Parts: sequence; structure tokens; C-alpha cells
Amino acid sequence: MILLSLLGCGHLGELGTTPEEKEARYYLLNGQKRLAQGTTRGALNENQNVLSLAGGTLLVDEVLFNMGLIYAHPGNPKRDYANSSIFSANWSRITLKALCGSAKAWVGIIEENSKLTQTVDRLNRMIEASKRIDLEIEQKKREKAK
Repeated sequence: MILLSLLGCGHLGELGTTPEEKEARYYLLNGQKRLAQGTTRGALNENQNVLSLAGGTLLVDEVLFNMGLIYAHPGNPKRDYANSSIFSANWSRITLKALCGSAKAWVGIIEENSKLTQTVDRLNRMIEASKRIDLEIEQKKREKAK
């Protein structure tokens, strides 16, 4: 589904004019195929290859978009919403360029997930602190009972 949405952006079908851009597009398509197959590490590697070749072209925006998706992908065993949200900073710029209409929605999803992850971490710290306090109270009760 992600591959189809990215293909709907319309930029992938255009061939580049320089050999580097053509090679970068090759890696970009391979990365998207690997992501669709669930090979998130391979997809990330292919997109990193694009970054090394793409220079200042529009492909950089597409790669940043893809990398954000890869880090947030539910099939990624090393899913990292915080890392994905780093790429979302670029997604706002991509949205302005009208690279892909879904970029804005993805930014919201990633940012919300990042906030939820931070909230869960904070709540877990509070639970641990509460457990420590409960243990201290229990120890004091035992000491008084002696």
C-alpha cells in the first residue's frame, strides 16, 4: 500500500537526465520494492544510496520521505518513531512542494506517535517511582512492627 501511495506521487516514472540521477532513481525504486516486501533494512540501505547520489535534486525529498516511512513502518523490527520524526521536519517542506499529498497526514501520525511514546516513557518512570515509594513505606511498616 505504501509503495502504491509513493508511486502515486508521480515523480518516480520520470527518468533523470544525468547518469547519477538515473542510478539514484534505480536505488529509489529498489528501496520502495524492498519496503513493500517488508525488508526494511534493505529499503533503508537503498535510500541511503540515493542520498549519496542525488545531490540537490527532488530525489532527496523523496528519499527523506521514504526514510521517515521506513523508520515508522509497522513491519520494521527496529521501528523508531523518534528517528522517523526527525525526517518529518523535512516532510513539511515536501508537502509545500506538493511532492505527495499524504506527507502532511504522515507528519501528523508520526508526531502523534512520538508524543505518545514520550508519554508512555514518562508514565513508566512515574510507575517505577511509585513502586519505590511503596517499597519504602512497606519497609517502614515492617520496622515499626518489630
